[in-house]
Amino acid sequence: MSTRGPSRRTLLRAGAGAAALTGLGWGAGSLYAGSQQDARGAADPERPVRIGYLPITDASPLLVAHANGYYEDAAVPVADPVLFRSWSSLSEAFVAGKVDAIHLLMPMALYMRYGLRADVRITAWNHTNGSALTVRPDVAEVADLAGESVAIPAWWSVHNVVLQQLLRGAGLTPVMRESPSRTGRTVALLPMAPSDMLPALNNGVIGGYVVADPFNAAAEARQVGHIHRFLGDVWRDHACCVTMMRGELLRHRPAHAAGFMDALVRAQAWARQNRPETAALLAAGYLPQPRPVIERALTYSAAAHGEALQHPDWHGERLDFRPYPYASFTEELVRAMQETVVDAPAGFLDGLDPALVHRELVDDTLVTRSIEKVGGLAAFGLTGTTRTEEISA
Repeated sequence: MSTRGPSRRTLLRAGAGAAALTGLGWGAGSLYAGSQQDARGAADPERPVRIGYLPITDASPLLVAHANGYYEDAAVPVADPVLFRSWSSLSEAFVAGKVDAIHLLMPMALYMRYGLRADVRITAWNHTNGSALTVRPDVAEVADLAGESVAIPAWWSVHNVVLQQLLRGAGLTPVMRESPSRTGRTVALLPMAPSDMLPALNNGVIGGYVVADPFNAAAEARQVGHIHRFLGDVWRDHACCVTMMRGELLRHRPAHAAGFMDALVRAQAWARQNRPETAALLAAGYLPQPRPVIERALTYSAAAHGEALQHPDWHGERLDFRPYPYASFTEELVRAMQETVVDAPAGFLDGLDPALVHRELVDDTLVTRSIEKVGGLAAFGLTGTTRTEEISA
């Protein structure tokens, strides 16, 4: 496998040239306009695939494939990845056709498909685990969050789903648009960009946040908070972000879509075996956080975080890269979303058949072939294409 790093030109463009795209809107007009514009150039074999990402370790496979030249090896023209500052801006850009492939919170993917009727497909899991509930130093138990506000990255996120499972398990009630009450045992949920969470915790605006790394590692490094529970210790090996492609890319440039998936899966296999090296690549122009914080997030020690693990044999502290999209997870996630409190449109969930959602939204054709090319499921510590979901709040 290639181990070459990003060129100086690539680093400059990934760092100084990365910018958030904003103001694209969620309306039907922007969706159709983007789709029409995209369709006109979708079949152009010279047009590069455009990648969007958030500056978190969840984006590792997309970025490692770029840094190590795997897209080039697969003969796929790819533009330098574009950094976005929030899930909303990344989602808007994707729906509007400004980017072709992204990593995205899986519940948000369901909203895109069934709420917005967007022409998008989940083509692989991008990573498993990699998130945690981080709280102020004085918070010892989940029950101590009564009367506090807790930040979430988005209403439609695994983070919000799992957090609410934890809150309910501690006898707390999540609320929206109202002040939390200690006597009433309520916790206010606040959607917040990941980059704003650590300052809010440090300033006492919130009692904790649930988010992807390296923001949990950063709180520990700066001694402004501690990891109370890894989300992978609540829902074993859950998919946080998935890899999504626009329908035009899959239909009009199948060879590029297949090559893109080959590069992504190859990057996942490399990243899970080369964690310090992955941190070095990400710190060298892709993510704004310092290398020690990124490396800490990629190499958490279960022994050093035993208090945040109730199921140490699950290794919920470990951000992992396991691309196969299990149907059982999609189905359980749909059911969990139907029980989750959100201040967002939720009518699209009414009457959804969990099994049908997986068949309609997830296309595992490309990723299955790509997995075989790197040695099969065993290369990712997997033994089969079915599993039973394990959840313990």
